[in-house]
Amino acid sequence: MSTKTVGKATAVGPILGPVEIRPTDAARLYTHVHPMLLLAGYFFQFRSIVADPVLALTSGLLPLSVLQISYLITCLPVAGTGSTAASLRQGQRKKTGAGKNELNLGDRIVPALISFVLSFAFGAPVIAILLVLLGAPFTTHQAHTLLCAAHMSLLITSPLVYVHGVDAGTWQEIVALQAPLDDVFGSAIGTLAGAWLGAIPIPLDWDREWQKWPVTIVTGAYLGCVAGKLAGTYLFKGSRIKLS
Repeated sequence: MSTKTVGKATAVGPILGPVEIRPTDAARLYTHVHPMLLLAGYFFQFRSIVADPVLALTSGLLPLSVLQISYLITCLPVAGTGSTAASLRQGQRKKTGAGKNELNLGDRIVPALISFVLSFAFGAPVIAILLVLLGAPFTTHQAHTLLCAAHMSLLITSPLVYVHGVDAGTWQEIVALQAPLDDVFGSAIGTLAGAWLGAIPIPLDWDREWQKWPVTIVTGAYLGCVAGKLAGTYLFKGSRIKLS
């Protein structure tokens, strides 16, 4: 590879930095408590999900939304005020990082609500389509698939939109898996990987109630979210996935 090629790649290569948790005591505490609450809340209603997935997953959207909104406004920087590609491209990180990270509560709630609207309006349908393409029932269980996608979107899309906004360059890096691992991107990758692994028990001839669609998918998504969050926070923060 020539020197000219290397220089060119460096200039246009990924510049998205890892997301840093807000520097407050509440953020440092809740970022540890949040994954435990996610798992506790899910497994508290696991039997209900097995018995009636549509009813249980529908009722589970509210507590999940509360947990996620609390996590966003307590722990994460709003898009443009932390380690985001948009702020770095505009050369504003050092100029605005310190002052704008400490927004008042109202200024953090509005972006959180917007991220939830985008998660339901765009994230959930896209994930539902991906689930169908990967083998989810198409002519039946539509409500099951949409609710599974809604839960996954709240785990994946809402934090990503909250911290990165809708900057096209940022999302190109995220979709291409070129974003660095951190609390947010790690949980997103973990959710997807967990949901994919959760499909393994479905075709096995065990004849168990919990094998029906989409119980194992949602379970894998929650477990993967927490595992990815912990890995992105403590083990591989700042690392990038290398695709050969």
